[in-house]
Order: sequence, then C-alpha cells, then structure tokens
Amino acid sequence: MSVAVRGAGRGSSGSGATGAGFGELRAGELGVRIAERDWEVRAAQALRWQIFYEEMGAKPQPGMTPGRDADAFDEVADHLLVVDHRLGDGPEGVVGTYRLIRREAAARIGRFYSADEYDLSPILNWPGPVLELGRSCVGADHRTRGTLQLLWRGIATYVFRHRIDLMFGCASLPGTDLDALAEPLTFLASRHLAPPELCPRALPGRYEQMRRMDPAALDIRTALNELPPLVKGYLRLGGYVGEGAVVDHQFNTTDVCIVVKTDQVTEKYYRHYELKPNDE
Repeated sequence: MSVAVRGAGRGSSGSGATGAGFGELRAGELGVRIAERDWEVRAAQALRWQIFYEEMGAKPQPGMTPGRDADAFDEVADHLLVVDHRLGDGPEGVVGTYRLIRREAAARIGRFYSADEYDLSPILNWPGPVLELGRSCVGADHRTRGTLQLLWRGIATYVFRHRIDLMFGCASLPGTDLDALAEPLTFLASRHLAPPELCPRALPGRYEQMRRMDPAALDIRTALNELPPLVKGYLRLGGYVGEGAVVDHQFNTTDVCIVVKTDQVTEKYYRHYELKPNDE
C-alpha cells in the first residue's frame, strides 16, 4: 500500500497545540488526518454514536444529544480521522476515528479519561510525553486490513511528530460476561502483564480478576481469535495490559488498560519513510 502525505496541517482546535496535525496520509481513495474543523469532530462523534450505541448497544447517558457520542474530553483531544474520498469530502466520508489526548491536554480537564477506571499513577509518573488512545471505531463497510493499517500509520505519524514515549488507554472486549471472556482475559493477564513500573491497576470497586482459568489450559489460537484487531495490533508492538479488567455497562464491554512503549511504533515509521530519529 503506497502512502503519500498531502498538505501541511494547521493544527487541531482540540488540544490547543499549534501544528498538532500532519496533513493527510493517502492510500488510494482513503486518507487519514487530524480533525481541524468543528464539522470533522462532529462527524467523528456521529460515527462513534452509530458504532457504539446503534451497533453495539451502548446506553446513552442523561443529557446526551441523540446521534452524537460527545463528552468533555472531546474538547481537549485531537481526533484522528479515516476518510473515504469516494463517499465525499464532507462528514459522509468519515469512516474511522481515534481520540488522542496528550498529557498537556489532559491537564486542561484535570485527568485522563482512563482515570475513571484505572489508577494511572505509573503512567503519570513516566517522565516523558505520554498519549492516551481511546474511542476508536471504524464503520462496518471499512473494517479491512488496509483501513487498520492506515489508522496505525496515522498514529505512528502523530507519535513521531510529538515525540511520544508511551501510549496507553482502555481497550474494549465486546460483552460483559467475564466467564465468556475467560480465554482472552486469562491470555492477556498471564502473557502480557505490564512490569510494575508501567502497570496501571483497576480501581477498587471496579476491579475484576482477569485470570479466570488455568493458563496451562489456554487454547492460544482461540484466545487470539477472540481479541479485537486493535488489541492484537498493540500486542504486536510489544504492548502490555494493566492489572484487572473493568466491566463498562454503559458501553456493553469489558475493558483492559493497554500500555505501549513507542519504540517499535517509531522504528516502523522511520523504516517506512527512510528517516532517522534525528530527521525533522
């Protein structure tokens, strides 16, 4: 898949950072970029509503505007968009999104989104730049390897541009029946638990044990097949999980906290663009 960079980003209005964007990466008629206009953020929120509430059965909170999954974190975030230009260059073309919140953006609202589920002390104590990933979704007609690869290229470009050292965020497994998710949860806890210095822990009262069966009895193929593609992508980059799962009844999911050191993300970026770490 050939990718070209189109244009120079003017920066997102979300985080308030100058030059948060990077233009648009193109792969044929698909593009990935940071939202720069209000209608782009609204299009991302509309897509999230369609996927989370209409498709996956999330329960709207009181006061929410029907048709838009929006919260206070959207105001400080950067919003990564996948656009299918065959569908148009307006809201109708937005087919994928990812919400990105840097440390300085989270400081404006007083916390990261994941802090509602996890004790993030190890992340907050990390000395370098950190990035929270969340609210990811792709429209049903675009859940392909090519779309996912383009989404990852967008994340890698953003990570490279902002010199991010550590990525983290809540990743969701569909459903709230923990025993039905015993295989993937046990697999994650037994094989990919973060080291203590990087390990968030589910908050008291929300903590659910992830080791729900004997790890020796795991069917690795089954466990991997039951993991969402984005979670498997994190693991391929050397990602870890925090301690404990959290049941999110609003979104009808079971959440785990993913932590990824960005070394491998940026290495792949350097190789793809034939850059060296000191290049600008």
